[in-house]
Amino acid sequence: MLSDDQSNSAIPTAARDIQQAGAICYRRNGSGQLRVLLVGSRRNGRWGVPKGHLDPGETTSQAAGRESFEEAGVVGDVETTIFGSFSYHKDSSPHHYHVTVHLLQVAEAQLDFPEKGTRKQKWFPLKVAIRDAAQPGLRALLSRLEGTQL
Repeated sequence: MLSDDQSNSAIPTAARDIQQAGAICYRRNGSGQLRVLLVGSRRNGRWGVPKGHLDPGETTSQAAGRESFEEAGVVGDVETTIFGSFSYHKDSSPHHYHVTVHLLQVAEAQLDFPEKGTRKQKWFPLKVAIRDAAQPGLRALLSRLEGTQL
């Protein structure tokens, strides 16, 4: 038993599987070239897609749309069909994160959104997004977009 002056932080946390939803946000530039929006992690700045938890009763496509707005200020048409999934670990957590990914065709970018100023974001040509995405599973999903007619 811990005394009052001992910290609970010494007790290891059991690893859990955490379900998340995310979106590959895309658009075409004026020349018709596919661009993908990546956001930086708040912890380490690594590039990834907007993703996060599911609220109670929320579908993965709804969560993907919500997270895209919260993290990057983009809104658009989210495909209800699941495009794929990937898993990752955070350096700071014992948990395993499983992300269900949807495609989101960006219609507009808002100037004000919840995580503005706390994350970097950048539009990448697809080949560069594939190279710079932090998670191997995400890079594999992005690679599937090559040669598609989005």
